[in-house]
Amino acid sequence: MNNHEGQQSMPQMQAEIAELNGLIAEIDDPRAGAAMVRERIEQYRAAGQAVPEDLAKIEKQLRTECMLASQGR
Repeated sequence: MNNHEGQQSMPQMQAEIAELNGLIAEIDDPRAGAAMVRERIEQYRAAGQAVPEDLAKIEKQLRTECMLASQGR
């Protein structure tokens, strides 16, 4: 899964993000999706890796959805 330095290749990261995005799409609660994304981001940070831009975008989108849901929109 990881190369010799513990970092994933771009196709591996993209596949994981696509899989995570698919799981999030199946969940009705944006808070649960946001928790999944935060967990994955923390895994990247703990491994000393940069957080993929696509994952950061998903996190931002889910934060917005959570905020709107909390406001009853």
